[in-house]
Amino acid sequence: MPVNLQAPDPASLHAVPGVRLGVTMAGIRKANRRDLSVIELAPGSSVAGVFTANRFCAAPVQVCREHLALGGNEIRAILVNTGNANAGTGEDGLARARQSCQALAGAMGVKPAQILPFSTGVIMETLPVDRIVAGLPAAIAALKADNWAEAAAGIMTTDTLPKAASRQVQIGGATVTLTGISKGAGMIRPNMATMLGYVATDANVAPGLLQALVKEAADASFNRITIDGDTSTNDSFVLIATHKAAHARIDSLDSAEGQVLRKALIEVSQQLAQAIVRDGEGATKFISVVVEGGKTEEECKLAAYAIAHSPLVKTAFFASDPNLGRILAAVGYAGIADLDQTLIDLHLDDVHVVTKGGRRPEYREEDGQRVMKQAEITVRVGLNRGTATTTVWTCDFSHEYVTINADYRS
Repeated sequence: MPVNLQAPDPASLHAVPGVRLGVTMAGIRKANRRDLSVIELAPGSSVAGVFTANRFCAAPVQVCREHLALGGNEIRAILVNTGNANAGTGEDGLARARQSCQALAGAMGVKPAQILPFSTGVIMETLPVDRIVAGLPAAIAALKADNWAEAAAGIMTTDTLPKAASRQVQIGGATVTLTGISKGAGMIRPNMATMLGYVATDANVAPGLLQALVKEAADASFNRITIDGDTSTNDSFVLIATHKAAHARIDSLDSAEGQVLRKALIEVSQQLAQAIVRDGEGATKFISVVVEGGKTEEECKLAAYAIAHSPLVKTAFFASDPNLGRILAAVGYAGIADLDQTLIDLHLDDVHVVTKGGRRPEYREEDGQRVMKQAEITVRVGLNRGTATTTVWTCDFSHEYVTINADYRS
């Protein structure tokens, strides 16, 4: 069961002027499952994205990069299929990704380069592009502005719940909307973004600012989560701006208006990213790993991810076993060459476990176990060598994680 996560209330997801979404069942991998989505963008919209750092990236990722390089201000639609990742498919996979773009472009009366394709699912299987093409008329017929909840469900794979978030803020006297969806539950250690994430806004923001904005949002959210340490072949996070809001154009992210937009985007992105961890395959605990007092943020990240990736740490949390030496061991092998272990502090929520690199005399294991039994836990490590800090969100490893991934293709 997801950790303190519920399906989004469709009424809470604000429509974004200039965006319509349509979802259908195309039978891409399994029958009677929503697996094909189209997101239509009004003319004049701008798009920017960040994609997986996995060198074995999927065909749709390669095509998306090509199309965005031709002009992010020309994109008119996003096409998403689940059930098949179209990764590890060579030149044939590229041809099929392009064929799907051609089919949607033809149906919409736009150019193939104005379509961004996305796929998620099983790797190294041929994309059934004929089923995608056959399903496009139904997806297009279903296009609606208030279809965000359907779209969130339509991009799921091993997710148990759809993931969506929405905010409205005031900028220059106008109401600005941000709404987004994401999917992912396994193969999650984004090295740029998440498996799939889309956020749209009607903010009137200069198109040239979008790439910096989407990267900053990803770094503050999707690049701070891990479930199993595996970086997917298909990771993609896209920001859409339709420029429909009635306020003066934002030309600087450092302006008061730019800061309001940045804050709202990061909040939405963090909610979407944390929802992925809360719905991690087999997860029973949501864990925040805070590393503070580093010389640099990068070394804080090294320590935080060492803890968050450790199977020994994650299984201890599943068992509610305060075997906390595993956390110290992870910090020790994180790769901080000049780390002084005699400076290390460790807290579990309000329980002070380690001081100056050793067990705190007042610490009692029953206090640690009390915290370990909670559904949400904060691990706080003090390096005490500087002022930098970072936070990573993760979950535990349960028997169910192994079961899900052992049976994933069946």
